[in-house]
Amino acid sequence: MTPNPIDDPTLIAEIAPTGKLRAVINLGNAVLARRQPDSDEPAGVSVDLARAFARLLGLDLELIPVKVAAEAVAAVTEERADIGFFAIDPGRGAGIAFTAPYVLIEGAYLVRNDSPLTDNAQVDAPGNDIVVGKGSAYDLYLSRHIQHASLVRAASSQAVVDTFLSGNHQVAAGVRQQLEADAARVPGLRLLPGRFMVIEQAMGLPRSRSARA
Repeated sequence: MTPNPIDDPTLIAEIAPTGKLRAVINLGNAVLARRQPDSDEPAGVSVDLARAFARLLGLDLELIPVKVAAEAVAAVTEERADIGFFAIDPGRGAGIAFTAPYVLIEGAYLVRNDSPLTDNAQVDAPGNDIVVGKGSAYDLYLSRHIQHASLVRAASSQAVVDTFLSGNHQVAAGVRQQLEADAARVPGLRLLPGRFMVIEQAMGLPRSRSARA
């Protein structure tokens, strides 16, 4: 069922005060957005949702691609973008108002085949380094919950496994699909069974906008 277009000029102006819909797209999570190899243009679920929302509003769409989640958070919080697509996290709630989640994403751990770790519960132990993408939902979550292991922050979520390998760290954390792709790319790696968290992915708008928006 196709939603009806929004026919409320005041509401549209509150959502997109510049007269076009500015959507920040985080390319750091390839599950949701990536550049097309033939054109270098952003594509993926986040881009499709942004286009659909722009059509509902009857507005032109401006995509603002960024490399990491922290840049997307800043763009919406500082109102340089009207919408973005984020993992819901309390640490982001001060500046961003979230919609209901539209997809659930599993967070998983990756280790070397010869690692003694066999279960997620074993990861939070002294001597274990967990590599996460700086500012990612996994970074925010693990920063609150890890008590004994240490966190190592890679420049982006896509750089996690390479940082894990080059630094000889014990664990990499991230989106299950991304880690599965890395395990297929690099011999000698495996994912621990199950998940250590579930991320609710939602659209976010600047909290400074009216509650109606």
